[in-house]
Amino acid sequence: MTPSLKALDARSDGLIARAAEIAKFQGGKKDFLDLVVPAKLELDRLFVLGLGTSAKYTESDWLALGGRIRARLSSGKVTAADVLLERTDGEPVSARNAALVALGAILRGYDFRKYKKKKKKENGEEEEDLDTLSSLRILYQNPEDATAILENRSGVAEGILLARDLVNEPPNVLSPEEFASRVSALSSSGLEVEILDQKALAEIGMNALLAVGQGSVRPSCVAIMRWTGAADRDEKPLLLVGKGVCFDTGGISIKPAAGMEDMKGDMGGAAAVTGAMLALAKRKAQVNAVGIIGLTENMPSGTAQRPGDIVTTLSGQTVEVINTDAEGRLVLADIMWYGQERFHPRAMITLATLTGAIIIALGKDHAGMFSNNDALAEQLFKAGGDSGEKVWRLPLNEKYDKLISSKVADMKNVGGREAGSITAAQFLQRFVMPDIPWAHLDIAGTAMSAPATDINRSWGSGYGVMLLDRLASEFYES
Repeated sequence: MTPSLKALDARSDGLIARAAEIAKFQGGKKDFLDLVVPAKLELDRLFVLGLGTSAKYTESDWLALGGRIRARLSSGKVTAADVLLERTDGEPVSARNAALVALGAILRGYDFRKYKKKKKKENGEEEEDLDTLSSLRILYQNPEDATAILENRSGVAEGILLARDLVNEPPNVLSPEEFASRVSALSSSGLEVEILDQKALAEIGMNALLAVGQGSVRPSCVAIMRWTGAADRDEKPLLLVGKGVCFDTGGISIKPAAGMEDMKGDMGGAAAVTGAMLALAKRKAQVNAVGIIGLTENMPSGTAQRPGDIVTTLSGQTVEVINTDAEGRLVLADIMWYGQERFHPRAMITLATLTGAIIIALGKDHAGMFSNNDALAEQLFKAGGDSGEKVWRLPLNEKYDKLISSKVADMKNVGGREAGSITAAQFLQRFVMPDIPWAHLDIAGTAMSAPATDINRSWGSGYGVMLLDRLASEFYES
């Protein structure tokens, strides 16, 4: 039988209660009590974490609790621990919430250190890992129920950790070809994967995407992932489209040197789509979904595209390139059109670290959302609130659209300093086919260099995976 804190206190002759009183432990959300070798308990250590008003907890709160538990255990160099979840109002913690605590602990354990050698101590031994935890058990009265939910959610965790890995990888390692190779490896999880190489892209007519990458010695490519999980295999799919600029110097319109190293994360949209597709496959989601990512590098060279160039996109529309650093929208324009033309989706979501302007507008707590469809926008808003990956809708209208009109082409790729995120979305909207519900998520502030949270201490957050998985599960699964 799962013990209670009250029973443990009784066995210790009231030691826990006395320690809590002395430490002024009130059980608040951030309160913490640490007892080493508590008397009459066969425990090396007892951690007590407050829950606060757990009746008001959201899914994000239970995930965060799991992260806080792991952080405390790791800071204490604990190798194995059992966790007892107990609400002060006497109500049991649900199996779902117990599974979320476990998932939060898994996500908090992520640490991208593959290129970092361990330092040597004075005695010549290597330093211990920062996180020594190797075993964590959640004590629960009906473990089968919680385990089943965790097994389902573990696929989402795998998708998040994959997205973090991709964003964190250095650009000399994660070239477009290497990214495509890692996507191809996901076929072992049940995804159908297709890679379109540079020659195929030229034959198809993805001239805008190819123009972005023409200054790099590394060839561009497109990766297509398909998951067919709906009862009706012919049901129109949910289309997820991601920008995968593996490194963005800005091209001829080169960026300032300070902070340019962060542009290894300019493929955060592609990482989110890849992680989300893996999550759907891992949990065998009852939905048809297609993920398309455009993989390229934006480099300056004698072959790079120039400001003033005019490119003809796959849609046939022409674009005057004013600024080569506004390259992500060119990548998306071609793969959006290709995805709609080939797969006839029921809805399309585009994700990209598209503009710095979105960080000025919303900071790093919300992704910017733009949509041509109120119902889809509401679905994403709810999915964002439920998953903790929040979005905020910004406007699209004809006046903003006029800002990207060109005198010599169908449009230009920038609209000036004002409303930079909006004009970027207006550009994308020109490549949405009639009657296709579409939403764009500008994740520049949330996918990379995002603030540390209870479930993530990594530079790459994996933002978008939970959001897209929740969107699919709540609104598109059969």
